[in-house]
Amino acid sequence: MDKILDYIAKNRERVVGELLELISIPSISSDPAFSDAVFLAAEMVRERLGSAGLDSAVLIKTTGHPLVYAEKMVDSSRPTVLIYGHYDVQPPDPLELWETPPFEPIIREGMIYGRGASDDKGQMYAHIKAAEYLLASGELHCNLKFLIEGEEESGSVSLPDFIETHREMLFADLALISDTAMLPDNIPAITVGLRGLAAFEVTVRGPNRDLHSGIFGGAVSNPAVVLCQMIAALHDKDHLITVPGLYDSVVELSVDERAELGKVAMTADWYLKEVGVSDVVCETGYTPFECTTIRPSLDVNGINSGYCGEGLKTVLPAVASAKLSIRLVPNQKSELVSDQLAVWLKQLAPAGVEVTVSKLYGGEPVHVPVDLPAYQAASQAMSEVFGREPQPIRGGASIPVVALLERQLGLKTILLGFGQDSDAIHSPNEHFGVENFLKGIMTSIRFLQKIMAS
Repeated sequence: MDKILDYIAKNRERVVGELLELISIPSISSDPAFSDAVFLAAEMVRERLGSAGLDSAVLIKTTGHPLVYAEKMVDSSRPTVLIYGHYDVQPPDPLELWETPPFEPIIREGMIYGRGASDDKGQMYAHIKAAEYLLASGELHCNLKFLIEGEEESGSVSLPDFIETHREMLFADLALISDTAMLPDNIPAITVGLRGLAAFEVTVRGPNRDLHSGIFGGAVSNPAVVLCQMIAALHDKDHLITVPGLYDSVVELSVDERAELGKVAMTADWYLKEVGVSDVVCETGYTPFECTTIRPSLDVNGINSGYCGEGLKTVLPAVASAKLSIRLVPNQKSELVSDQLAVWLKQLAPAGVEVTVSKLYGGEPVHVPVDLPAYQAASQAMSEVFGREPQPIRGGASIPVVALLERQLGLKTILLGFGQDSDAIHSPNEHFGVENFLKGIMTSIRFLQKIMAS
C-alpha cells in the first residue's frame, strides 16, 4: 500500500483537477440541446484513457451518443475485467436550488460539488486513474477493458444492440462497476443486489381543447382530476401497490436474510434526518430500508397539466400526463410489470376520457453471490483501504446494464460503490467526497492487483 499512498500524495492535486474539468462539461444525454457537450465529454474520456496507457482508446458511433472503448491486453491467458461507467449526467433542474452553478465544480468542506460528481463521473474516473497507476508502475497483471457510455441517464437505448453485436470485443471474465453507494458515515459496503426498473408515461385526454372552467366545469371530466384519482388508486391503505398480479412473483426473504439486512444502520430516524420529512411511509410490516431494497415501489416522477404559470388561468385542461416508475425486485420482469400497469390504469379510468400508456424504458433486478472469488477480492481491497470489512448490502436503485451484461455476456458484476446516499445524485447540489474519490482509486488498484490471486 505504501507505493499507492505515495502515488496518491504526489498526484492528488492533478487527478482531482482532471475530475473537475470533466464535471464542468454539461453532458446531459436526455436533452438534444446538449449533444455537442455530450460528445466533448466522450472525447475527454477517450483522451484520458489513452493518456493512462490503454490501447485502442476510441469513440464508437451509435444511434445516439457515442460509446468510449479502450483496452489493455497483457496476456490472453490471464483474467479479463470489463469496467463499465457512464459520462452522461442528469439535467440539473431546478437550477435555482443549486448553491453554486452545477457545471462550475467547486470543492467545499471536502466535497466536490457539481452535476455528475458522484453519478457517475467521479466514481468512473477513479478506475481510469487506477489503470494509470498500474500501467505506469508495471503492476497490471490482468487484462482490462473499459466501456463508458453516454446514455445511461436516458435509458441506455444504444447499449443492448452494441453488446449483442460486439460479444467478442467485450469478452471478459468479470465486470466491475462503480455507480453505487456505501453506508452512512463512509462505512464501506459492496452492493450485492439492485432493484429493476419499469418506467412509463400515462396520458389522459378529455375535451378537444382547454375549456373555460366556468362554462364547462362540473359537466365535463377534468383530465387532471381523473389522473390524480387514478394515481391515488395505485396504492392501498397499507402502501401496497394495487396493480393486479404485481406481487405474484415476488420472493419473500427468509428470517435470517431479513435479520442480516437489519444490521444496516439506516433506521427510520436516518431517513427523517436525511430528507427532512416528519414521517416515513412504508409498506406495512417492513422497515424503510427493506421497502427501498427488497420490496417493489411505485413513484410518480412528474405531473403535467393545465396552466402552471404566474397568476391564474381558469381552464379545464384538455390533457394531463404523468411519468411513473416502478422499482422491481428479483424474480419480477419489467416487461410483464409494464403490461400489468398499462392494463390496470385503463381499468381505473372512468368514462369520458381516453387513456394511453407509453413504456419508456426498463431494466431487470439483479443479485450478486457473495461467494464469488472476485467478491472476496473486492472485500479484501476495501478492507485494506477503508480499515474495516465492507458490508454486503442490497441497493434500491437500478443499473440496467448489470442484468444486460449477465444475460448477453454471461458476466457477473462486482459493484464497488464509493458514493453516499447523501450525495444528492439526481438532485440540486450533487457532491462527492474528495477522500472517497481518492480511496476509490486505491481500492480499484488493490482489487485489480488481487484478481490474479483470486
